[in-house]
Amino acid sequence: MARYINNSREDIYQNGEPIGILLTNLGTPNQPDTASVRRYLAEFLSDPRIVESPRWLWKMILHGVILRIRPRRSAKAYRSIWQDQGSPLLIHSRQQLAKLKTSLAHRFSSKITIALAMRYGQPSIATGLDELAQKGITRLLVLPLYPQYSATTTASIFDEVSAQLQKRRFVPELRFINHYIREKGYIQALANTIQRHWNNHGRADKLLLSFHGLPKRYVDAGDPYAVECQTTAHLLAEALSLKTDEWELSFQSRVGREEWLQPYCVERLEQLPGEGVKSVDVICPGFSVDCLETLEEIDCENRDIFIKAGGQSYSYIPALNDTEDHIGFLTDLLDKHLQGWIG
Repeated sequence: MARYINNSREDIYQNGEPIGILLTNLGTPNQPDTASVRRYLAEFLSDPRIVESPRWLWKMILHGVILRIRPRRSAKAYRSIWQDQGSPLLIHSRQQLAKLKTSLAHRFSSKITIALAMRYGQPSIATGLDELAQKGITRLLVLPLYPQYSATTTASIFDEVSAQLQKRRFVPELRFINHYIREKGYIQALANTIQRHWNNHGRADKLLLSFHGLPKRYVDAGDPYAVECQTTAHLLAEALSLKTDEWELSFQSRVGREEWLQPYCVERLEQLPGEGVKSVDVICPGFSVDCLETLEEIDCENRDIFIKAGGQSYSYIPALNDTEDHIGFLTDLLDKHLQGWIG
């Protein structure tokens, strides 16, 4: 196996065991066209972590209805935010990767290799693990870029990493970061981003912290996601010294008819002007990088909803992306979880 391609067993243990870091995120279609989006959605929506329904029933719905209708609509949305270099999610993720490589090289003298992988689409987790295996890594640290844990996101990454490692002759020593909701560096990076926005653009009447939604029954079944979102929101409000009427939490991207986590972002944006809130700033603390959901749904669709409801000013505050604060925090987080592996 690739573990010993460039290193003898003796060299590995004399020089310190090579460490690999797998940086993971959700994923994106390769192109903003119907066929590419259909392939991406088929992989995404076939994950039993995403849709907890009887497989036979969901397969009929997915292939009989959803994949016949949704890809065309979603492709149009992707085209509205697509850049010359490709998908914003992948562009920002690659920028994070490049800066983290530099930051880790400055911090550590030990050999560390870092690779990028997506849960759905390309580069896949299998591809990322192959890249690390070619470097002969014997220790693997996985960082899903989901600050708040959910079975639909973080656990799905673990499932796929585990499934891929089961196919391999050599399994590296494994560590897995499953959330970072309370980390001071994360909260401070968010607070700094918001404060910079206020310094440059002024401050709205209300700060809306919007997290990706989740069916309520998932939380009722034991998913800690809602509590983790609330924890992050309160810590961020505290870091900004906000009063209770100056901010609130909401959940976006509800799909289907069943009850999801509330309050719904769209409903609150429709209601706020009637409550005297004429300007709103919106940030999505659960997103490491900007993507379709933040750029098309939050920054465009939801802006129109608020203005049509009587709002006067709507401002989306970008994700942390590859800002200096964020890269510094991620470096510190990796340093913390590499303890004992690096002397």
